Amino acid sequence: MHSALRKLDMNLLLVFDALYRCGSVTSAAEELALSPSALSHALGRLRRTLDDPLFIRSGRSMVPTARAERMATAVSSALGSLSACLHKPAEFTPEKSSQTFTFAATDYTAAVILPELIARIHRQAPGLAIKIVYSADFNAGEDLLSGRVDFALGFEEEQAVLRQGISAITCFTDDYVVAVRRSHPTIREALTQALYLSVGHVVVRPWRETRGAIDRYLESQRVRRQIVVELPSLMIAPTIVSRTDLAITLPRRGIASLFNMQDLRVFPPPFPTPRYTLKIYASPARSGSAGHIWMHEQIRALCNEPAEMRTHAIRSASSL
Repeated sequence: MHSALRKLDMNLLLVFDALYRCGSVTSAAEELALSPSALSHALGRLRRTLDDPLFIRSGRSMVPTARAERMATAVSSALGSLSACLHKPAEFTPEKSSQTFTFAATDYTAAVILPELIARIHRQAPGLAIKIVYSADFNAGEDLLSGRVDFALGFEEEQAVLRQGISAITCFTDDYVVAVRRSHPTIREALTQALYLSVGHVVVRPWRETRGAIDRYLESQRVRRQIVVELPSLMIAPTIVSRTDLAITLPRRGIASLFNMQDLRVFPPPFPTPRYTLKIYASPARSGSAGHIWMHEQIRALCNEPAEMRTHAIRSASSL
C-alpha cells in the first residue's frame, strides 16, 4: 500500500503546499523557516521524484504546471487533515480570541446573512476578525478544499454534488421577485409575462456565467428578456433601478436588504422559478480546529433561529 508515498519524503509536500500558496521561493522559504537555497534544493528533489517541473519561473513568481494544479487541492486538504489528527486542538475562548476567519462571498450573499452573523459573533468574541474575499464560484470549492477560506456563502438553485469533504449548512430558502421603480410608466398594478419581456433588465452575474435560472426558464419557453445592463456586483444595481425604467429579478431578501423599498414596486415573476437556497459551506482543511468548530456552531445556531428572533432586516425580507 502507498507505494508512491514510500518513495517520497513527506516534508517535500510542505514545500509544495507553501510554494503553491505563496507563489514565491522567498516567501515560501520564510513561511517554512528555510533559506531560499534550501527550499530550491527541496523543490529539485520533489521534481526528480515526481518527474515534473511542478513550478515554472515567470518574472518574480513561480507558476504551477498543470500537474501541480491538479495536486494542489488534494495536498493541502491532506496536510490539513494530518495536522488536525496529530495535534490536539487548542482551546478556543471566544471572549479572548483575536483569530481571523475568512469567508468567501459575493456582495449579495454577504448582505443577506453576514450582518446578523457578525453581530452575533461580536457580542461573544469582540476581538475576533472577519475577512471577506470574493467568491470564485457558487461554493468556492477550490478555496475551501485548499484551506484558503474557512467558509463560503453560496447558493444552490438546483441539486449539486458537493466536492468530497465539503459540508453545507442551509440558511434559508427564498422566492424570486421582480422589482421596478415606483414611478415606472408601464408596470404598475400587475406584472404579466408580456410586460416583463417588454422592458429592459439589470442582471447580476458575479461569476460571468452565460445565463442563470431565470434565463434558462425563458429559453425553455423560446423567449428571451432584453438584458440592458449586466453587472458583476450588486453594488450599483439599486441606483440603476431607481433612476431608470429597468427591472431586476432577485430573491426577496436581497431586495429587502439592498434596496430602498419605498422606491420600488415588487411583483412575483409571471412564470415559474426555482427557489433560491442560501448555504454556507465549510472547509474540511480547517474543520479540526476549536475556533472553526465554534464558528460552525454559531452559523448553525443563526440559521436555525426562528424567524421572529432574526433582525429587522430579515423580518422585513420575509414580509415582502
